[in-house]
Amino acid sequence: MSDVTSAGGAAGDLPAPAEGLVLTHFLTVSDVPRSRAFYVDVLGGRVVLAENPCIVKAANSWIIMNPGGGPTDDKPDVVLRTPEDPHTVSSFLNVRVADIDDFYARARAKGAEFLTPPIDRRAELRCYMRDPDGYLIEVGQATGLLKGILAHVDTDT
Repeated sequence: MSDVTSAGGAAGDLPAPAEGLVLTHFLTVSDVPRSRAFYVDVLGGRVVLAENPCIVKAANSWIIMNPGGGPTDDKPDVVLRTPEDPHTVSSFLNVRVADIDDFYARARAKGAEFLTPPIDRRAELRCYMRDPDGYLIEVGQATGLLKGILAHVDTDT
């Protein structure tokens, strides 16, 4: 029996392309079960592997989660850890939805915490939430962009 089968998943569910590549998003998390529950409950993901690493398939992508740790032989000078400062971000997950008001209401009802309600940015309606470890997640719905209207470039509006 393979590790995938024994873990309850199927090989077709794994981010393993027959050719080319697929993109996944890896997160260092402090509590795998808590993070796994967030990505399943709030983003509607499906658990492919529960642990080592945890893999959740959400829509057309995968989120891979494992606890932090020290260097390994393939990354000898790298330490993995969760975000230290939630106000300084260099990367974030970007989620596109068909109906942001519906997503916002459903996610809040499930306990998701948003920085603001959705805001009209001309090209899109957009808001941000955080996962249990403080990772920033942008949630957006294309609106004006579909008509060639671009977003504001200044940070005040």
